[in-house]
Amino acid sequence: MENIHPLAAPYSSKARIRVCGLLIQDGKLLLARHTDPFGEGVFWIPPGGGLEYGEKVKDCLVREFAEETGLHVEVGRFLNLNEFLRPPLHALELFFEVKLLKGELALGTDPEHSHQEQLLEEVKFMGIRDMYQLKREELHPILHALVDLDDLFIPRLNFLG
Repeated sequence: MENIHPLAAPYSSKARIRVCGLLIQDGKLLLARHTDPFGEGVFWIPPGGGLEYGEKVKDCLVREFAEETGLHVEVGRFLNLNEFLRPPLHALELFFEVKLLKGELALGTDPEHSHQEQLLEEVKFMGIRDMYQLKREELHPILHALVDLDDLFIPRLNFLG
């Protein structure tokens, strides 16, 4: 099992459900840059976060989007179920299409952490060419094989094993 960043410790050694949104504007996908939980640089992923007990999945995504990006979104169709397993982290990730309702893009915070100690570092829209400039390990696995952003809207189930 690998060592992880202390701020990622609350998410470790248990299975979690994460809900993420895919928002495209002007041919670019909105991504959030986090401190890599394994201390290897940065990690880019579509905005989203952990489902809380008693919370509806779509409500979770609306909340997480507002917290991380300042944007208010409408949740559309379910697109992708991805199993992320890199011990000690394990998550089932639900990816949905989202539509922008209002708001200005701004770096938010994860309320689980203090303002001085955040894993979230940046939010921005990136095109395919921008993503290809990143190291493979810096990009979420669902983005590795993209040829076109439209590929994200083909429903998939990605399980390990």
